[in-house]
Amino acid sequence: MKELINIDQDLLQPIDSEKLFKKLDHPPKILLLYGSVRERSFSRLATQEAARLLEFFGAETRIFNPSGLPLPDDAEDSHPKVNELRELANWCEGMVWCSPERHGAMTGIMKAQIDWIPLAIGAVRPTQGKTLAVMQVCGGSQSFNAVNQLRVLGRWMRMLTIPNQSSVAKAWLEFDENDRMKPSSYYDRIVDVMEELVKFTLLTRGSADYFVDRYSERKEDLATFKKRIAERSGG
Repeated sequence: MKELINIDQDLLQPIDSEKLFKKLDHPPKILLLYGSVRERSFSRLATQEAARLLEFFGAETRIFNPSGLPLPDDAEDSHPKVNELRELANWCEGMVWCSPERHGAMTGIMKAQIDWIPLAIGAVRPTQGKTLAVMQVCGGSQSFNAVNQLRVLGRWMRMLTIPNQSSVAKAWLEFDENDRMKPSSYYDRIVDVMEELVKFTLLTRGSADYFVDRYSERKEDLATFKKRIAERSGG
């Protein structure tokens, strides 16, 4: 094997398969976010349907109600709804994001929730390495603008976004008078997405920190540590 140059050999580590396949005995913990506060919100109804499926597949679920969440930077971090959202983000091992498509994009309500979850809270990274499934509901024909944007955000938040996704066209036709989703190919796709999310979460949970343990960040942390020691010693 050719010699690696410009590498700190003490920080470049071989893959540890035992750390990749930790087994945990509690149900996968999934947080679900939706992007509308309408009285009859189809993104909320689709999210509730997704939660039922996740629970069937053995997950523990919690749904965050965005009503009352302030705009980002329009309130202190101590706001009760911000605290609630951040505590749920720390609690979960995976997430489902479901937004209506409005003006060809995700809603501001959906984006505000994600914006209130920082990449880091002190030493805790509430989203990094966690799994993510993305969904959208459409008022008209099927589109994928919102889920495409959610995927970009998932990558930015350093989440493991699963390959499958759901987009429900003419969502107002897909729910009955009891607010339950009717049988359809759209419903079948949500089943597929939730099944896949649980599988990916089971595969990666307990190992999320190891999945995102990167050489560049170990190197940066070491440099920060050395700088702090030098400052303390007056060097």
